[in-house]
Amino acid sequence: MNLFTQHEEQNNDALLLGLFEAYRDARKNKRAKRTQVAFEFEHEKKLMRLHKSIENRRYKPLQSTAFISTKPVIREVFAAHFQDRVVHHLIFKHLSPVFESQFIEDSYSCRKGKGTLYGVNRMYDFIDECSEHYSTDAYVLKLDIQGYFYSINKEILYETIKKRLMAEEASLTMNLATLDYLIKSTIYAEPTKNVKIYKDEENWARLPKSKSLFYAKEGYGLPIGNLTSQLFSNIYMHRFDDYVTRELGVKYYSRYVDDFVLVHNDKAYLLSLLKKIRVFLKEKLHLTLHPKKIYLQHFSKGLVFLGAYMKPYVKYVERRCKTSFYTLVAQINSELKENVPSDDTLHHMRSSVNSYLGTMRHFSSFKLRKRVLRGFDDVFYHYFMLDKSFSKVVLKQYY
Repeated sequence: MNLFTQHEEQNNDALLLGLFEAYRDARKNKRAKRTQVAFEFEHEKKLMRLHKSIENRRYKPLQSTAFISTKPVIREVFAAHFQDRVVHHLIFKHLSPVFESQFIEDSYSCRKGKGTLYGVNRMYDFIDECSEHYSTDAYVLKLDIQGYFYSINKEILYETIKKRLMAEEASLTMNLATLDYLIKSTIYAEPTKNVKIYKDEENWARLPKSKSLFYAKEGYGLPIGNLTSQLFSNIYMHRFDDYVTRELGVKYYSRYVDDFVLVHNDKAYLLSLLKKIRVFLKEKLHLTLHPKKIYLQHFSKGLVFLGAYMKPYVKYVERRCKTSFYTLVAQINSELKENVPSDDTLHHMRSSVNSYLGTMRHFSSFKLRKRVLRGFDDVFYHYFMLDKSFSKVVLKQYY
Protein backbone atom coordinates (compact mmCIF):
# COMPACT_ATOMS: atom_id res chain seq x y z
CA MET A 1 0.00 0.00 0.00
CA ASN A 2 1.51 3.36 -1.05
CA LEU A 3 1.27 6.54 1.06
CA PHE A 4 -1.43 8.07 -1.15
CA THR A 5 -3.69 5.03 -0.81
CA GLN A 6 -3.09 4.93 2.94
CA HIS A 7 -3.98 8.63 3.24
CA GLU A 8 -7.18 8.10 1.23
CA GLU A 9 -8.24 5.20 3.45
CA GLN A 10 -7.63 7.28 6.57
CA ASN A 11 -9.81 10.04 5.14
CA ASN A 12 -12.55 7.53 4.34
CA ASP A 13 -12.46 6.14 7.87
CA ALA A 14 -12.57 9.63 9.38
CA LEU A 15 -15.56 10.56 7.19
CA LEU A 16 -17.48 7.43 8.15
CA LEU A 17 -16.79 8.01 11.85
CA GLY A 18 -17.83 11.64 11.42
CA LEU A 19 -21.13 10.62 9.84
CA PHE A 20 -21.97 8.32 12.75
CA GLU A 21 -21.17 11.13 15.22
CA ALA A 22 -23.24 13.58 13.18
CA TYR A 23 -26.12 11.07 13.16
CA ARG A 24 -26.07 10.94 16.96
CA ASP A 25 -26.01 14.75 17.13
CA ALA A 26 -28.90 15.07 14.68
CA ARG A 27 -31.17 12.78 16.70
CA LYS A 28 -30.17 14.21 20.10
CA ASN A 29 -32.89 16.09 22.02
CA LYS A 30 -35.22 16.01 19.03
CA ARG A 31 -38.74 14.66 18.82
CA ALA A 32 -38.79 11.85 16.29
CA LYS A 33 -40.21 12.94 12.93
CA ARG A 34 -41.28 10.73 10.06
CA THR A 35 -38.01 10.97 8.13
CA GLN A 36 -36.00 10.38 11.32
CA VAL A 37 -37.96 7.26 12.25
CA ALA A 38 -37.59 5.93 8.71
CA PHE A 39 -33.85 6.60 8.72
CA GLU A 40 -33.27 4.95 12.09
CA PHE A 41 -34.46 1.63 10.70
CA GLU A 42 -31.17 0.06 9.57
CA HIS A 43 -29.41 3.38 10.09
CA GLU A 44 -25.95 1.79 9.93
CA LYS A 45 -26.62 0.56 6.40
CA LYS A 46 -27.99 3.98 5.40
CA LEU A 47 -24.99 5.82 6.85
CA MET A 48 -22.68 3.50 4.93
CA ARG A 49 -24.66 4.28 1.76
CA LEU A 50 -24.47 8.02 2.51
CA HIS A 51 -20.74 7.70 3.07
CA LYS A 52 -20.30 6.01 -0.29
CA SER A 53 -22.37 8.64 -2.10
CA ILE A 54 -20.22 11.41 -0.60
CA GLU A 55 -16.98 9.64 -1.46
CA ASN A 56 -18.17 9.08 -5.04
CA ARG A 57 -19.44 12.68 -5.23
CA ARG A 58 -23.00 11.57 -5.92
CA TYR A 59 -24.60 12.98 -2.78
CA LYS A 60 -27.69 15.13 -3.40
CA PRO A 61 -30.04 16.64 -0.78
CA LEU A 62 -33.38 14.84 -0.53
CA GLN A 63 -36.88 16.28 -0.40
CA SER A 64 -37.55 19.00 2.19
CA THR A 65 -40.84 19.85 3.87
CA ALA A 66 -42.04 23.47 3.85
CA PHE A 67 -44.53 24.86 6.33
CA ILE A 68 -45.57 28.11 7.98
CA SER A 69 -44.63 28.93 11.56
CA THR A 70 -46.55 31.75 13.24
CA LYS A 71 -44.46 32.10 16.43
CA PRO A 72 -42.89 34.42 17.28
CA VAL A 73 -43.73 35.94 13.88
CA ILE A 74 -45.05 34.43 10.67
CA ARG A 75 -42.29 32.83 8.64
CA GLU A 76 -41.57 30.07 6.18
CA VAL A 77 -39.61 27.04 7.42
CA PHE A 78 -37.94 24.29 5.42
CA ALA A 79 -37.40 21.05 7.32
CA ALA A 80 -34.62 19.07 5.68
CA HIS A 81 -34.79 15.29 5.31
CA PHE A 82 -33.12 13.56 8.25
CA GLN A 83 -30.28 12.30 6.06
CA ASP A 84 -29.47 15.88 5.11
CA ARG A 85 -29.65 16.97 8.75
CA VAL A 86 -26.89 14.44 9.42
CA VAL A 87 -24.80 16.11 6.71
CA HIS A 88 -25.60 19.55 8.17
CA HIS A 89 -24.33 18.47 11.59
CA LEU A 90 -21.17 17.09 9.98
CA ILE A 91 -20.53 20.38 8.19
CA PHE A 92 -21.27 22.42 11.32
CA LYS A 93 -18.87 20.41 13.46
CA HIS A 94 -15.94 20.95 11.11
CA LEU A 95 -16.71 24.41 9.77
CA SER A 96 -17.80 26.25 12.92
CA PRO A 97 -14.38 26.15 14.68
CA VAL A 98 -12.71 27.63 11.60
CA PHE A 99 -14.84 30.78 11.80
CA GLU A 100 -15.53 30.93 15.53
CA SER A 101 -12.07 32.38 16.18
CA GLN A 102 -12.85 35.14 13.64
CA PHE A 103 -16.27 36.15 14.89
CA ILE A 104 -16.63 39.23 17.05
CA GLU A 105 -17.69 38.86 20.68
CA ASP A 106 -21.07 40.44 20.07
CA SER A 107 -22.75 38.33 17.44
CA TYR A 108 -24.96 35.96 19.35
CA SER A 109 -26.89 33.64 17.06
CA CYS A 110 -26.14 29.92 16.99
CA ARG A 111 -22.93 30.18 19.03
CA LYS A 112 -22.01 28.16 22.07
CA GLY A 113 -22.14 30.23 25.26
CA LYS A 114 -23.99 33.07 23.54
CA GLY A 115 -27.71 33.34 22.78
CA THR A 116 -30.41 35.91 23.42
CA LEU A 117 -29.98 36.29 27.18
CA TYR A 118 -26.25 36.85 26.78
CA GLY A 119 -26.99 39.43 24.09
CA VAL A 120 -29.56 41.23 26.26
CA ASN A 121 -27.10 41.52 29.15
CA ARG A 122 -24.31 42.75 26.87
CA MET A 123 -26.50 45.43 25.28
CA TYR A 124 -27.81 46.51 28.70
CA ASP A 125 -24.19 46.93 29.85
CA PHE A 126 -23.28 48.79 26.64
CA ILE A 127 -25.99 51.39 27.23
CA ASP A 128 -25.03 51.72 30.89
CA GLU A 129 -21.34 52.19 30.04
CA CYS A 130 -21.85 54.55 27.08
CA SER A 131 -24.18 56.78 29.13
CA GLU A 132 -21.78 56.66 32.11
CA HIS A 133 -24.40 54.99 34.29
CA TYR A 134 -27.25 57.04 32.78
CA SER A 135 -25.60 60.38 33.63
CA THR A 136 -24.90 61.61 30.10
CA ASP A 137 -26.54 61.43 26.68
CA ALA A 138 -26.36 58.21 24.65
CA TYR A 139 -28.36 57.19 21.61
CA VAL A 140 -29.40 53.82 20.26
CA LEU A 141 -29.56 53.01 16.54
CA LYS A 142 -31.37 49.75 15.82
CA LEU A 143 -31.47 48.40 12.25
CA ASP A 144 -32.80 45.36 10.43
CA ILE A 145 -32.05 43.78 7.04
CA GLN A 146 -34.98 43.27 4.70
CA GLY A 147 -35.64 39.61 3.81
CA TYR A 148 -32.20 38.63 5.08
CA PHE A 149 -32.05 34.87 4.53
CA TYR A 150 -33.64 35.22 1.08
CA SER A 151 -31.15 37.93 0.06
CA ILE A 152 -27.94 36.04 0.83
CA ASN A 153 -25.87 35.74 -2.34
CA LYS A 154 -24.76 32.12 -2.68
CA GLU A 155 -21.62 32.88 -4.67
CA ILE A 156 -20.39 35.48 -2.17
CA LEU A 157 -21.10 33.08 0.69
CA TYR A 158 -19.39 30.11 -0.93
CA GLU A 159 -16.31 32.05 -2.02
CA THR A 160 -15.98 33.53 1.49
CA ILE A 161 -16.02 30.08 3.03
CA LYS A 162 -13.75 28.50 0.42
CA LYS A 163 -11.13 31.22 0.80
CA ARG A 164 -11.02 30.76 4.56
CA LEU A 165 -10.88 26.96 4.36
CA MET A 166 -7.96 27.06 1.93
CA ALA A 167 -6.09 29.40 4.26
CA GLU A 168 -6.78 27.12 7.24
CA GLU A 169 -6.34 23.75 5.49
CA ALA A 170 -3.56 22.61 7.82
CA SER A 171 -5.82 22.98 10.89
CA LEU A 172 -8.95 21.41 9.40
CA THR A 173 -10.39 18.35 11.14
CA MET A 174 -11.82 17.01 7.87
CA ASN A 175 -10.48 16.47 4.37
CA LEU A 176 -10.71 19.84 2.57
CA ALA A 177 -12.00 18.47 -0.74
CA THR A 178 -14.80 16.52 0.95
CA LEU A 179 -15.80 19.38 3.25
CA ASP A 180 -15.79 21.80 0.31
CA TYR A 181 -17.96 19.39 -1.69
CA LEU A 182 -20.56 19.08 1.07
CA ILE A 183 -20.64 22.84 1.71
CA LYS A 184 -21.08 23.58 -2.00
CA SER A 185 -23.80 20.91 -2.31
CA THR A 186 -25.67 22.46 0.61
CA ILE A 187 -25.32 26.12 -0.39
CA TYR A 188 -26.30 25.55 -4.02
CA ALA A 189 -29.12 23.12 -3.25
CA GLU A 190 -32.54 24.24 -4.47
CA PRO A 191 -35.01 23.02 -1.86
CA THR A 192 -37.94 24.81 -3.54
CA LYS A 193 -37.64 22.40 -6.50
CA ASN A 194 -37.88 19.26 -4.37
CA VAL A 195 -40.31 20.00 -1.57
CA LYS A 196 -43.47 18.79 0.10
CA ILE A 197 -45.61 21.76 1.12
CA TYR A 198 -47.91 21.50 4.11
CA LYS A 199 -51.21 23.06 3.16
CA ASP A 200 -52.11 26.08 5.26
CA GLU A 201 -53.68 28.33 2.68
CA GLU A 202 -54.60 31.14 5.04
CA ASN A 203 -51.10 31.56 6.50
CA TRP A 204 -49.33 30.99 3.17
CA ALA A 205 -51.45 33.84 1.78
CA ARG A 206 -50.40 36.07 4.69
CA LEU A 207 -46.69 35.49 4.08
CA PRO A 208 -45.04 38.39 2.20
CA LYS A 209 -43.10 37.39 -0.92
CA SER A 210 -40.02 39.04 0.56
CA LYS A 211 -40.11 36.39 3.31
CA SER A 212 -40.29 33.37 1.04
CA LEU A 213 -37.55 31.33 -0.61
CA PHE A 214 -39.99 30.55 -3.42
CA TYR A 215 -39.69 34.18 -4.57
CA ALA A 216 -35.95 34.66 -4.05
CA LYS A 217 -33.85 35.75 -7.02
CA GLU A 218 -31.84 33.05 -8.75
CA GLY A 219 -28.53 32.53 -6.98
CA TYR A 220 -29.87 33.99 -3.73
CA GLY A 221 -31.42 32.67 -0.56
CA LEU A 222 -30.98 30.08 2.16
CA PRO A 223 -33.79 28.07 3.77
CA ILE A 224 -34.76 28.96 7.33
CA GLY A 225 -34.74 25.78 9.35
CA ASN A 226 -31.35 24.28 8.47
CA LEU A 227 -28.55 24.22 11.05
CA THR A 228 -26.12 25.18 8.31
CA SER A 229 -28.19 28.23 7.35
CA GLN A 230 -27.69 29.65 10.83
CA LEU A 231 -23.92 29.19 10.63
CA PHE A 232 -23.76 30.44 7.04
CA SER A 233 -25.71 33.57 8.00
CA ASN A 234 -23.13 34.39 10.69
CA ILE A 235 -20.28 33.82 8.24
CA TYR A 236 -21.98 36.05 5.66
CA MET A 237 -22.50 38.91 8.13
CA HIS A 238 -19.06 38.65 9.71
CA ARG A 239 -17.67 40.91 7.00
CA PHE A 240 -20.19 43.55 8.05
CA ASP A 241 -19.42 43.03 11.76
CA ASP A 242 -15.76 43.58 10.96
CA TYR A 243 -16.55 46.72 8.95
CA VAL A 244 -18.62 48.29 11.75
CA THR A 245 -16.26 47.46 14.61
CA ARG A 246 -12.87 47.85 12.93
CA GLU A 247 -13.27 50.22 9.99
CA LEU A 248 -15.99 52.46 11.42
CA GLY A 249 -14.62 52.00 14.94
CA VAL A 250 -17.97 51.52 16.67
CA LYS A 251 -17.30 50.33 20.21
CA TYR A 252 -20.85 49.46 21.23
CA TYR A 253 -22.29 47.16 18.57
CA SER A 254 -24.38 43.98 18.86
CA ARG A 255 -25.95 41.68 16.28
CA TYR A 256 -28.33 38.73 16.36
CA VAL A 257 -28.85 37.30 12.85
CA ASP A 258 -30.14 40.35 10.90
CA ASP A 259 -31.01 42.63 13.84
CA PHE A 260 -28.20 44.90 15.01
CA VAL A 261 -27.77 47.81 17.38
CA LEU A 262 -25.19 50.60 17.65
CA VAL A 263 -24.85 52.85 20.70
CA HIS A 264 -23.03 56.20 20.76
CA ASN A 265 -23.07 59.51 22.62
CA ASP A 266 -23.51 61.54 19.43
CA LYS A 267 -26.85 61.25 17.61
CA ALA A 268 -25.50 63.04 14.54
CA TYR A 269 -22.63 60.58 14.32
CA LEU A 270 -25.02 57.62 14.28
CA LEU A 271 -27.06 59.31 11.56
CA SER A 272 -23.89 59.80 9.51
CA LEU A 273 -23.21 56.05 9.73
CA LEU A 274 -26.58 55.17 8.20
CA LYS A 275 -25.51 56.03 4.66
CA LYS A 276 -22.17 54.22 5.01
CA ILE A 277 -23.88 51.12 6.37
CA ARG A 278 -26.50 51.16 3.63
CA VAL A 279 -23.86 51.46 0.89
CA PHE A 280 -21.61 48.77 2.35
CA LEU A 281 -24.44 46.26 2.70
CA LYS A 282 -25.65 46.91 -0.84
CA GLU A 283 -22.28 46.89 -2.59
CA LYS A 284 -20.46 44.17 -0.66
CA LEU A 285 -23.24 41.81 0.44
CA HIS A 286 -26.21 42.67 -1.84
CA LEU A 287 -28.35 43.38 1.22
CA THR A 288 -30.88 46.15 1.90
CA LEU A 289 -31.77 47.85 5.17
CA HIS A 290 -35.43 47.51 6.04
CA PRO A 291 -36.80 51.05 5.44
CA LYS A 292 -39.53 50.67 8.08
CA LYS A 293 -37.28 49.31 10.83
CA ILE A 294 -34.88 52.14 11.52
CA TYR A 295 -35.00 53.11 15.22
CA LEU A 296 -32.92 55.99 16.58
CA GLN A 297 -33.74 57.20 20.10
CA HIS A 298 -32.25 58.47 23.31
CA PHE A 299 -31.51 55.54 25.64
CA SER A 300 -34.09 56.82 28.15
CA LYS A 301 -36.86 55.99 25.65
CA GLY A 302 -36.06 52.30 26.01
CA LEU A 303 -34.92 49.62 23.59
CA VAL A 304 -36.63 46.41 22.48
CA PHE A 305 -33.97 43.85 21.57
CA LEU A 306 -33.86 40.05 21.70
CA GLY A 307 -37.15 39.71 23.50
CA ALA A 308 -36.33 42.29 26.17
CA TYR A 309 -37.42 45.87 26.81
CA MET A 310 -34.47 47.72 28.33
CA LYS A 311 -34.86 50.91 30.34
CA PRO A 312 -32.43 52.58 32.77
CA TYR A 313 -31.84 50.32 35.78
CA VAL A 314 -34.33 47.67 34.65
CA LYS A 315 -34.98 44.96 32.05
CA TYR A 316 -38.51 43.84 31.26
CA VAL A 317 -39.84 40.96 29.21
CA GLU A 318 -40.96 42.18 25.80
CA ARG A 319 -44.73 42.40 25.19
CA ARG A 320 -44.78 39.57 22.66
CA CYS A 321 -43.50 37.10 25.25
CA LYS A 322 -46.18 38.16 27.72
CA THR A 323 -48.92 37.80 25.12
CA SER A 324 -47.71 34.32 24.16
CA PHE A 325 -47.66 33.23 27.81
CA TYR A 326 -51.24 34.40 28.35
CA THR A 327 -52.23 32.49 25.20
CA LEU A 328 -50.59 29.34 26.55
CA VAL A 329 -52.50 29.68 29.83
CA ALA A 330 -55.79 29.93 27.92
CA GLN A 331 -54.93 26.88 25.80
CA ILE A 332 -54.03 24.77 28.84
CA ASN A 333 -57.21 25.83 30.68
CA SER A 334 -59.27 24.81 27.66
CA GLU A 335 -57.54 21.47 27.25
CA LEU A 336 -57.84 20.53 30.94
CA LYS A 337 -61.49 21.53 30.95
CA GLU A 338 -62.35 19.33 27.98
CA ASN A 339 -60.11 16.29 28.51
CA VAL A 340 -58.53 14.16 31.21
CA PRO A 341 -54.81 14.68 30.46
CA SER A 342 -52.35 11.83 29.91
CA ASP A 343 -48.98 11.78 31.69
CA ASP A 344 -47.29 12.85 28.46
CA THR A 345 -49.66 15.81 28.14
CA LEU A 346 -49.00 16.91 31.72
CA HIS A 347 -45.23 16.69 31.25
CA HIS A 348 -45.51 18.72 28.05
CA MET A 349 -47.63 21.36 29.83
CA ARG A 350 -45.10 21.59 32.64
CA SER A 351 -42.22 22.01 30.18
CA SER A 352 -44.08 24.69 28.22
CA VAL A 353 -44.97 26.74 31.32
CA ASN A 354 -41.49 26.39 32.83
CA SER A 355 -39.90 27.48 29.55
CA TYR A 356 -41.64 30.85 29.85
CA LEU A 357 -40.93 31.12 33.58
CA GLY A 358 -37.28 30.20 33.03
CA THR A 359 -36.90 33.07 30.60
CA MET A 360 -38.90 35.59 32.60
CA ARG A 361 -37.07 35.08 35.88
CA HIS A 362 -34.00 36.73 34.33
CA PHE A 363 -35.99 39.97 34.07
CA SER A 364 -37.97 42.22 36.37
CA SER A 365 -41.09 40.05 36.23
CA PHE A 366 -42.12 38.78 39.67
CA LYS A 367 -45.51 40.55 39.63
CA LEU A 368 -46.07 39.57 36.03
CA ARG A 369 -45.33 35.89 36.68
CA LYS A 370 -47.66 35.95 39.68
CA ARG A 371 -50.44 37.59 37.66
CA VAL A 372 -50.16 35.20 34.71
CA LEU A 373 -50.03 32.07 36.87
CA ARG A 374 -53.16 33.16 38.71
CA GLY A 375 -54.91 32.96 35.35
CA PHE A 376 -54.89 29.17 35.49
CA ASP A 377 -58.18 27.53 36.45
CA ASP A 378 -58.48 25.44 39.62
CA VAL A 379 -58.19 22.22 37.64
CA PHE A 380 -54.60 23.17 36.70
CA TYR A 381 -53.65 23.18 40.39
CA HIS A 382 -55.17 19.76 40.79
CA TYR A 383 -52.16 18.49 38.82
CA PHE A 384 -49.52 21.17 39.46
CA MET A 385 -48.14 23.30 42.26
CA LEU A 386 -45.94 26.42 42.30
CA ASP A 387 -42.73 27.21 44.07
CA LYS A 388 -42.76 30.27 46.35
CA SER A 389 -40.95 32.51 43.88
CA PHE A 390 -43.42 31.84 41.05
CA SER A 391 -40.52 30.71 38.88
CA LYS A 392 -41.39 27.04 38.37
CA VAL A 393 -44.36 24.65 38.31
CA VAL A 394 -43.99 21.01 39.36
CA LEU A 395 -46.25 18.04 38.95
CA LYS A 396 -47.87 16.80 42.13
CA GLN A 397 -46.73 13.32 43.03
CA TYR A 398 -50.27 12.07 43.30
CA TYR A 399 -53.31 13.36 41.47
